[in-house]
Amino acid sequence: METVTVDVVSDVVCPWCYLGKARLDRAIADIADDIAVSVNWRPYQLNPDIPPEGVDHKAHLAAKLGGQTAVDRAHEMLEGLGRADGIAFDFEAVKISPNTLDAHRLMRWALTHGPDTQNTVATLLFKANFEEGRNVGDPEVLLDIAADAGMERPVIAALLASDADKDTVSAEIETARGMGVTGVPCFILDGQYAVMGAQSTEVLANALRDIARMKTEAASA
Repeated sequence: METVTVDVVSDVVCPWCYLGKARLDRAIADIADDIAVSVNWRPYQLNPDIPPEGVDHKAHLAAKLGGQTAVDRAHEMLEGLGRADGIAFDFEAVKISPNTLDAHRLMRWALTHGPDTQNTVATLLFKANFEEGRNVGDPEVLLDIAADAGMERPVIAALLASDADKDTVSAEIETARGMGVTGVPCFILDGQYAVMGAQSTEVLANALRDIARMKTEAASA
């Protein structure tokens, strides 16, 4: 059985990234009998200039999208897509647009416990932000998520209170930008092939099959 590595470049406040995760999860399940997939979550910040305490979400989004009417249209579309993918978007519940640097630090530390823990933290962060309206820039929210994922709360509390890995995460984000990643999600397959955007489950599954087939053919050449 071939193994394909997927590096998912994303931001936890990106609704398309949440949709992309749901679709990737289904794609992986669809091909599980034939292909093993290892997923790593990589950081990206859509709004790196937001202060640590966050800003008013509605005002920020209206300014970014060009008014409340545009926001309402986008939310209506995303809610419909979310229902199809098992996501209960609740945009009214979101009060704060956070700075996501600490959330990405938590994701990095989760990987030290293994990819399954990191994937769990990713799910919990998306759900907290988009379905529960929790501020994923708040250290207490991040500590609750870490504990729910089986990580040691006192250890994560000490790390969050420090500057640990801030420079590393920021450098990784700059590396992604330097590679030409200007929007997320971006799925990098086996470190060579990029699939941009929240593609359908079918597109993602076929891309994984294509990579696995190419690896098999290369090994037998």
